Amino acid sequence: MHIASYDAKDVTATIDGTFITGFAEGTFVEGEKSEDTIEVSVGAQGDVGISEINNPTGTITFTLQQTSPSVSYLTRLANSKKIVPVWVISNNEIKEKMGGTKARVLKPSGKTFSNNIEQRSFQVQVFDYTEE
Repeated sequence: MHIASYDAKDVTATIDGTFITGFAEGTFVEGEKSEDTIEVSVGAQGDVGISEINNPTGTITFTLQQTSPSVSYLTRLANSKKIVPVWVISNNEIKEKMGGTKARVLKPSGKTFSNNIEQRSFQVQVFDYTEE
């Protein structure tokens, strides 16, 4: 019997070479390609055609605690309009990697305040998104 193990500490995220830290509880990184890679067309008599969709973009979302030192870093990056590399790597038993060499933080996070530590979410548009 095989029992797999996962540790969130074995997931690293970098933007422009800087490690992102202070992730929120729960889902702290999400990534997805912007579109499907194909579109299927079926004719009146059942003929099938496939169109390749060549959109290389994707989005990665980081969810941080409002106390994370990365909040101010990502806010500065968003305001700078700088194109940077972004990579998320899981070094767990099943290795995974997503990101790209050309990305931009879309905007600073929204803000909420309460009597508890809140979350800050940052979306990063990746122009050459890849997954492994």
